[in-house]
Amino acid sequence: MIDSELRRAYERIQSEATQMAGGLTDLAQRAAVYHQLFHVTRGNHLFPVIAAHGALWARRYFAVGLRLAKVLSLQYAARPAVRQSQLEAVARFADTLRDINRRVCIDTYTNYHFVARYGDHSAVADYMGPELLEALRKVHAAARARRRLTDSEKRDVFQSHFLHEQRTIVGSTIVRAVADLDWPLVKWIALKPAIRFAYFPNGNRLWFQNFVDQDERVRNGMKAFEFAIDAGEERLTSSLRTYQTLPNQFFVSPERHYAALHAKLIATS
Repeated sequence: MIDSELRRAYERIQSEATQMAGGLTDLAQRAAVYHQLFHVTRGNHLFPVIAAHGALWARRYFAVGLRLAKVLSLQYAARPAVRQSQLEAVARFADTLRDINRRVCIDTYTNYHFVARYGDHSAVADYMGPELLEALRKVHAAARARRRLTDSEKRDVFQSHFLHEQRTIVGSTIVRAVADLDWPLVKWIALKPAIRFAYFPNGNRLWFQNFVDQDERVRNGMKAFEFAIDAGEERLTSSLRTYQTLPNQFFVSPERHYAALHAKLIATS
């Protein structure tokens, strides 16, 4: 396969990934896509299922945050134009965070399937970097051998993927989004989220002092991974019910739910 053919193959997979990831508010759809990637790797690739929890947790976070912003905007009650402008800025900030999750889903789906089909091509590393390519090759090799990776190997895979997304999508986007949020009180709150995914042990949260700080995001991301290892594959799936967002048929059979979703979305496209 020549490089131009490889580029077209990548773009075809990326186009399908874009359909599967849906729009900004299609969080349940993305969670199902993320979970399927976790399932087909026999639980070896934990980044997607943790991202599924992130997508569903964010639904309530955005809802609460926007309600809080409306209350706080009363400080501008005497200046309705300013109040409206600030609320629109918060809505744009929330949409930027939703878009990060959407873009990460597209990237995760694309890279996984691209490596599955063309992982031995000499130019594949140009699309994702050698570290992520090696991690995904390890995941696919384990799946072919029907082998469970060790916890240490899973950690290496997760870290490679997490750092890739931070470098290519998350970091610079968050920096710009926070810089554009010209509302000191809301910005202060936005920079200090306390994240609790459904599979975390009781009382545990990921606390942030400055969400823009990539090192802090990485440290907390690795904590989320360790909690996931302790939780186990079954709880990582069953606890998705806690968010009350995925339909019941997902929990009856995640595979059939995904297959129907895939058939519907790809047929529509």
